[in-house]
Amino acid sequence: MPDLSVHIGRLKMKTPVMVASGTFGYGPEYADLVDLNKLGAIVVKGIARHPTRGNETPRTVEVASGLINAIGLPNPGFDGFVEQYMPFLRQYDVPVIVNIWGKTIEEYAEVARRFDEVDGVHALEINVSCPNIKEGSGLFGTDLDMFRRVVEAVRKVTDLTLIPKLAPNVSDIRAYARAAEESGADAISLINSVPAMAVDVETRKPKLANVTGGLTGPGIHSLAVKLVWEAAGAVRIPVIGIGGIVTAEDALEFLIVGASAVAVGTASFTQPTTALDVTDGIAAYLERHGYGAVHELVGTMSSE
Repeated sequence: MPDLSVHIGRLKMKTPVMVASGTFGYGPEYADLVDLNKLGAIVVKGIARHPTRGNETPRTVEVASGLINAIGLPNPGFDGFVEQYMPFLRQYDVPVIVNIWGKTIEEYAEVARRFDEVDGVHALEINVSCPNIKEGSGLFGTDLDMFRRVVEAVRKVTDLTLIPKLAPNVSDIRAYARAAEESGADAISLINSVPAMAVDVETRKPKLANVTGGLTGPGIHSLAVKLVWEAAGAVRIPVIGIGGIVTAEDALEFLIVGASAVAVGTASFTQPTTALDVTDGIAAYLERHGYGAVHELVGTMSSE
């Protein structure tokens, strides 16, 4: 069998396939359906310093080739997560990546500092798609200076592997990838959901209570592949490809254009074992094409 192991910073994974934040809960939700020990990593739903309720319902709507969601990052907060979910996650031999967020730079740094001391947490994924309430109405992920400041602030307070998650709606993804690397990130993940909305033509009202949301699923896959290719070409740190993975072929595209690992998201809602199925498909592809290890495939796209 080909070697599927992957290193992302100080994070060691058995396979290059993890599950994406926001689509796999905190682990227990899928434990009866999926062998968690076979995953590359579990990326838990976003955690802030304090509990939050999230947006009003309806929060999701199915559209052609995807899902638009405006969940609003409801979570039990740092204390609630550590108390309720870490005992469960420590039972498994799989790395845990915690997605963190805040409303201010100080909140990002504080929650990161606290996780630095939690046994069983192996890496932090920085969600930079939250409104910057203290310093304006922009998003951390679409203001290059603010993005740098968030990553730098988190880097100062933690030795955990650090993975900023990049937003797709920026003018040049390469600039954000380089900024992450220069600010101390160990890797980057992309893409986050694409801003979108849906309208009920009969009522002429938005289908989401929040009006707009984020599009995920197969509809964003080709865009994600293009942005991962650009980002991977701009940095030396590992890239994690996210966006519309349903089959092994989808994941292989990311690896071929330069991603070192991938994350399965929306597909888990309809087929919980997608991440494991994709892993098996990657192994079969490597064996079929004579690769001894998955890292040999990374960035092998031919220009001819």
